[in-house]
Amino acid sequence: MGNWVVNHWFSVLFLAVWLGLNVFLFVDAFLKYETADRYYYTRKILGSTLACARASALCLNFNSMLILLPVCRSLLSFLRGTCSFCSRTLRKQLDHNLTFHKLVAYMICLHTAIHIIAHLFNFDRYSRSRQATDGSLVSILSSLSHDETKGGSWLNPIQFRNMTVEYVTFTSIAGLTGVIMTIALILMVTSATEFIRRSYFEVFWYTHHLFIFYILGLGIHGIGGIVRGQTEESINEGHPHKCAEYFEMWNNHDCRCRRPEFEGQPPESWKWILAPVILYICERILRFYRSQQKVVITKVVMHPSKVLELQMNKRGFSMEVGQYIFVNCPSISPLEWHPFTLTSAPEEDFFSIHIRAAGDWTENLIRAFEQQYSPIPRIEVDGPFGTASEDVFQYEVAVLVGAGIGVTPFASILKSIWYKFQGADHNLKTKKIYFYWICRETGAFSWFNDLLTSLEKEMEELGKVGFLDYRLFLTGWDSNIVGHAALNFDKATDILTGLKQKTSFGRPMWDNEFSTIATSHPKSVVGVFLCGPQTLAKSLRKCCHRYSSLDPRKVQFYFNKENF
Repeated sequence: MGNWVVNHWFSVLFLAVWLGLNVFLFVDAFLKYETADRYYYTRKILGSTLACARASALCLNFNSMLILLPVCRSLLSFLRGTCSFCSRTLRKQLDHNLTFHKLVAYMICLHTAIHIIAHLFNFDRYSRSRQATDGSLVSILSSLSHDETKGGSWLNPIQFRNMTVEYVTFTSIAGLTGVIMTIALILMVTSATEFIRRSYFEVFWYTHHLFIFYILGLGIHGIGGIVRGQTEESINEGHPHKCAEYFEMWNNHDCRCRRPEFEGQPPESWKWILAPVILYICERILRFYRSQQKVVITKVVMHPSKVLELQMNKRGFSMEVGQYIFVNCPSISPLEWHPFTLTSAPEEDFFSIHIRAAGDWTENLIRAFEQQYSPIPRIEVDGPFGTASEDVFQYEVAVLVGAGIGVTPFASILKSIWYKFQGADHNLKTKKIYFYWICRETGAFSWFNDLLTSLEKEMEELGKVGFLDYRLFLTGWDSNIVGHAALNFDKATDILTGLKQKTSFGRPMWDNEFSTIATSHPKSVVGVFLCGPQTLAKSLRKCCHRYSSLDPRKVQFYFNKENF
């Protein structure tokens, strides 16, 4: 626990401030609506659920202001790549942008539930008070006229005794926008689950764009002014604490207490979301402009295990190691954009991606490029965008862990290392790299065999054999593969990959690996980078905490995970 706090103090502080602001805003608004004279008569009908509804509404505004900021990818890339004040601690927080986006979304769901439940009670009480005929204060308040031409100033949105709650909900601006926002929110949250995003990305992609209806609905939700309070002028003429008990004499000209006048609160949600929406619109305009720039496909390679490699050129394109781009193929779907990590190095005169068949869109794309006598499909590219892997050369020791196609960001890093060796780059801070590649099938290893072979040869010639320690793990095999590997174990190269490093069968024993690294580098800062599944991320994160020393002068492991 101590190591976790040391390594994540900024995240803890940031989340504590965010949660504290949510609590403060809720409590402050609750107390305001529970005590304000303006809402004295409204509380007579609704009770404490008025304060609950308004307090949750304020928190919804606050979190809706934040929800778009973590997905302004161009802004995050700018902060990561060009701001000198972004230290390693601050830059690492940018890697948690999607985690914070999800937390804000969960908070929005929580306050939405509170807001809806409170208003269900409110409308039930509005309905019952409108039905009341006992001459009580709430029945008098509920019967105030909706006809402004006759000087009326209503408090209860249910105008007639036979008017239903459903009618008010679907005919008022507040009710209708509330229903639309709730449906949009439910669809966005349910389609954003891990299973749907991995298996049905198109469903996630399209439903998440319902945020447009949510934002628009939020901006105009308060226009109807269903929750109303007493006007300042009316309070000055007759204070509710003094005049409430004389409600039967409000229409008597001899009485000093006049019938109270009410008005709706001006809409405030748009003030909260205006700046983030403008920023997000600018972000989308910039990304649209970049995506419309011509992309030239210079080379197409089909690798084993249905993996497509595209090498491309684009005017003004500049990248760093480990970055990713969004790719669109208009002939397949004009609206779908999918993220892919760049596998090329910044030193190369092209940029490349490797695409594995994992869903309808990727299968259709691969099929389109496999057709020999058809024109090459047009590709649009948006990016590049920054990721955690950009910081790999900021660490003395780097541990790279790729699972299957998750090797792609590390291919870019290894290529860049090869070019740095070629150019005799003496500014390279990294002194040691541990590379683990975990695959289910042997064909996957051929994707970057040539790269690893070149690195082996280059390091031998430069006398830096110990710079790169790489391990290949095969998790899917049969007895024939194992037997064949055992018979040829004494050969200089691996029978499966052709590399000098032998392929291991099974999964890495991470405790042993981290213990060895910690022993070999007792005073180093070690960056651990993963592109792979969440289960593997949990194991590596635990090992980083377990093997980091509480003494900042000794070995420290910093966990980084790719997030798109």
